[in-house]
Order: sequence, then structure tokens, then C-alpha cells
Amino acid sequence: MIQITGPSFASDNNSGVHPKVMEAIFNANRGHVVAYGDDPYTQSAIGKFKEVFGEDTEIFFVYNGTGANVVGLQAITSSFNAIICANTAHINEDECGAPEKHTGCKLLTLPSPDGKIRVEQMEHLLHVIGNEHHAQPCAISITQATELGTVYKPEEILAITQFAHRHGLRVHVDGARICNAAASLGIGLREITRDVGIDVLSFGGTKNGLMFGEAVLVFDPALARNMRYIRKQTTQLASKMRFTAVQFETLLTDDLWLENAGHANKMARILEKEIRGIPSLEITQEVEINALFVKVPKEVIPKLREEFFFYVWDEENSIVRWMTSFDTKEEDIRAFANLIRDTVKTIKLFH
Repeated sequence: MIQITGPSFASDNNSGVHPKVMEAIFNANRGHVVAYGDDPYTQSAIGKFKEVFGEDTEIFFVYNGTGANVVGLQAITSSFNAIICANTAHINEDECGAPEKHTGCKLLTLPSPDGKIRVEQMEHLLHVIGNEHHAQPCAISITQATELGTVYKPEEILAITQFAHRHGLRVHVDGARICNAAASLGIGLREITRDVGIDVLSFGGTKNGLMFGEAVLVFDPALARNMRYIRKQTTQLASKMRFTAVQFETLLTDDLWLENAGHANKMARILEKEIRGIPSLEITQEVEINALFVKVPKEVIPKLREEFFFYVWDEENSIVRWMTSFDTKEEDIRAFANLIRDTVKTIKLFH
């Protein structure tokens, strides 16, 4: 078990719950309401999502990010299909085979040094369509923001969705950090999802100030026909759904989603500015959201982790991931940067 006693730069999953979200959960904890989403809290939250994404959007609350991806992908695939994604995608690397198990699909992974995939990489994968000996490509799943902290611009997503739809494929977005991506681009949530042709969106909340819960948004009502049954069968139907729903309504009210994500992104940019120029450090990806990927001398890492916990992303190349959150404080950024600076200097003196 890892003990964290102070500020952490490991993951936005490690952050607490935003006070407004906690208050909403507390306020919903009154009396009895009908279970499984047939309650006024859930219906109100669904209405808030429709205000943002369109009245014909179908919304399905689930427990977690893996559940959202699995439920969303099942809506657009059959077991004989294949799903195209980046080799770095969460559905490929970090979901313990859940997408394959629950969809029955084969994942066709593409190399992605920056976390993004592009149309020209996918074209050769479609040559097997119609050949009964091969899993049939049916869906493309992209991550926004990517697992490497980069962000697809609207035109990049549009190119993918147009290509997909031209060939009869659907597009799913793993939006665990969709709010951070929108904040980084300075545009609305709909502008990088529905308006650029996305079919199904896993909308993340846990990494942006919620206690738990994600939402699956389906933009084509025909695809949503069996979603209630898929969600139940995938064990993602919450009986006390009001406590998930009120969190999302709070997040979408008065742009709290933007406030939280914008702050997390800003803290990452401050950390980037603080460490850029420190000898022996190399920032390996453009800093676009609340994540920094940095090549650090191996001997420096244990010293830093004595005071600030974080993960080593790539052991072989000594690349770490430093993440900020909605509740990261600027003074913690400064303290961490000073520790990095002093540790690197000390290590260099002894070598």
C-alpha cells in the first residue's frame, strides 16, 4: 500500500471532491426516491446534459471510466468486430482486457508517439472488410485528451469521423479528461464531440472534481435503443443513481467543469515554466492539459518521491508523469519545483 501524506502529482484521481459536489451529494441525501434513475435528481441532470449537447442526446450514468468505455463500445459493435485505437489508449493498456471481454471485439492498435491516431494510419486496416476470416473493423476509439496529455483539435477529430462514417464505422471518444481538453482549446464541450461527428462519448467526471461516476452520451438515438440493457448486463446500473446524477448537474452548472479543468491545466503550465531549463530534465510531450511527461535522471526520482508522490510512466526510459488537479495549490507547485531543482543540483555535485 502506498501512503500519501502530502501533496501528490501522481493523478487527478488522487484529488478530493469539489466542495460544491460534496454539498450536492449531501443535499440529495434526503428521504426516499424511486431507484435506478427514475427520480427527479437524475432527470434534472439529464436535462442539464441535453442543454449542453442537444435535446436528442441520450445519457446513461455509470460507475467508472472503464464501465463507460465498455458500455459505450458495446453500443456500436458486435462480437465479430474490431475496434481501432492508439496503442497507448486506456482501453488497450489500462482496463485489464475489459473492452475485449465485454464487447468480444479485437483491438487493432496503432503506434502513437504523441497519443493521437490519424486517418492515414487506419486506411490499410479496412481492406479486410467483407472477408469472413477477419474481425470486421466497426469502430474507432480516440482518447480526448490523450493518455500522453495531448489534445485533438476539432479539425483532427472531424477528419477521423468523416473517414469513419464514409466507410460505415462509428467513432467513440474516451473522454475521461474531455473537460481538460475543451478548457485547453478554449471551446465548448459540444464543439469537440457532437459537432464534429462523434457517435458515442464517455464523459469523465471523477478526474475533474467528482467523487465517483461517469456518463455515456449517445448522439444517435438509434444507437441508444439497447443501452439500458447493456448497462445493466455490464453491472453499471446504479440503484441510488441520484448520487451520481447530482454530481454531474453540479459540474455542468455555472461552468464548474471549466473552472476545475482550467485550474488544473493552469497549474501544469506553471510547473512546466518552473522546471523548463533545469539541467538533465526533458519534457517529452507538449503540455496541453494537466499532465507533464518528463525524462528525469533515475537517481533523482526516489528523492523526489520521498516528499511528493508520482508515477514513473516509462521505467526503461526514466520518464515520469506529473499531474495536477482542480485542487492543486500554486505553493505546492513552487515547492515541488524547488525540490526538483535542488535535487538535480545535489546529484550533479556528487557525480
